[in-house]
Amino acid sequence: MKENNIFKRATLLKQIEQNSNWDVIIIGGGATGLGIALDSVTRGFKTLLLEQVDFAKGTSSRSTKLLHGGVRYLAQGNIDLVKEALYERGLLLKNAAHLVNNQTFIIPNYTWWDMFKYTIGLKIYDVLAGKLSFGESIRITKDETISRLSILKNENLKGGVVYHDGQFDDARLAINIAQTAIENGATVLNHFKVDQLKKNTVGIVNGVVAKDMETNTTYTVNAKVVINATGVFTDAILKMDNAQSKDIVRPSQGIHLVLDKSFLPGKDAIMIPKTNDGRVLFLVPWHNRVVVGTTDSLLDSQSLEPKALDKEVDFIIATTNNYLTKKVSKADVLSIFAGLRPLAAPKDKSKKTKEISRSHKIIISKSELITITGGKWTTYRRMAQDTINKAISIGKLQEVSCKTKNIKIHGAVETNDISHHLYIYGTDQGKIEDLIAATPELGEKIHTRLPYTKAEIVWAIRYEMARTIEDILARRVRTLFLDARATIEIIPMVIKIAAKELDKDAFWEQQQITDFTKIARSEEHTSELQSP
Repeated sequence: MKENNIFKRATLLKQIEQNSNWDVIIIGGGATGLGIALDSVTRGFKTLLLEQVDFAKGTSSRSTKLLHGGVRYLAQGNIDLVKEALYERGLLLKNAAHLVNNQTFIIPNYTWWDMFKYTIGLKIYDVLAGKLSFGESIRITKDETISRLSILKNENLKGGVVYHDGQFDDARLAINIAQTAIENGATVLNHFKVDQLKKNTVGIVNGVVAKDMETNTTYTVNAKVVINATGVFTDAILKMDNAQSKDIVRPSQGIHLVLDKSFLPGKDAIMIPKTNDGRVLFLVPWHNRVVVGTTDSLLDSQSLEPKALDKEVDFIIATTNNYLTKKVSKADVLSIFAGLRPLAAPKDKSKKTKEISRSHKIIISKSELITITGGKWTTYRRMAQDTINKAISIGKLQEVSCKTKNIKIHGAVETNDISHHLYIYGTDQGKIEDLIAATPELGEKIHTRLPYTKAEIVWAIRYEMARTIEDILARRVRTLFLDARATIEIIPMVIKIAAKELDKDAFWEQQQITDFTKIARSEEHTSELQSP
């Protein structure tokens, strides 16, 4: 494999240094922004994406790991959103099979009315999925429910309803979309912050001023259209455009707890459709762990490092313990992660987050800045299609049809064997194995409780644009989300590998250790949980 590959930062920097004029500049490297970059470049537009920290740093790496139509949205009567999401879910299973799994969910029913209601509701869900269905929902008896969910409380249990949905690795899909965009000709840079919007003499946005956060070098680049895809930071870019701009996003925090697989030993996930406060809770198998969540708490501000609140952790643990025979305590929590969703700011401040639409919205400012807000991971491709179509409709770009329905995402394979942890790399798995064959010590595990090898650290830096230890351990090999304590223990070893690969000095090493240890400790346990 050539060392001078297209994913190297030096190669990507050369592209921005040599090109000051672009068709499309996208601000934000989460699911939405990356999807827009892929849509744009595959239509033939000269495309640049700039992300201030790392791809999927925020909301897009902190999801419930589901690609789903949204059973709760069906209950709310939002048929169009559900149908759209189910269609996109089907496309993702075809185009990124190395990361998307067909997951069975069981809804335990403790009243006959619930049994009837969810059986009928999920039959509608099946119909809406059409030809891209993941499988038919069925009603199962009490005995079969207990057989499949051995840890489930069975007092008053009437039976269960089984349905199918998508389960995936969110941050890894984001990285693979970034790679696909680059392979198709886009320039995609992380750790690159937009500081200013450029405007022409009549006030139309026609570019950005951005800084390489590694070198502090500033670049001025022009574009036919600039797209704001910054999620919970949407309002900051809008205020960059117009200081008097009103906030259009209200962040909602959702947290997840990660538990040992023994809390959900089978292959099925659990969906608890209505908790004490009307929310939905999932217990989902993920990388030989169990992800439990989520919560919905409206916040007044946004942060790159949102903190779980004590009341949120207590809520998830208490709700889970209402259903499981094996009791969960705070000591059982391997990792806690919090994410912010960019919900449309409700006019009614008292409106609950579960009542706020998850549909995406595209806004055109007077300056012709295009802003995309809302939506969900599952519909990222459709959101991107709609955004570029909007740019075309207002005359910013020439008319070219969308190409992404049938584009395979980097790493895509036809069939997926999940028995080996390297399956998430898809077609890159063999290349990582080649690295190990060439340098056997790279085959060593980085921690006894984790499956990852040193080769994956090297791979993340060389071919997946990881620039910091957080990039590597949070969003490439995912250790931070699986076992925060183990992650803290491997920091000194991983930093040595990273420093060598990135040609960094001892000062960089120490700064990285300090910064990342602080982040890891906040996700390690409940000792640093914040009170409201």
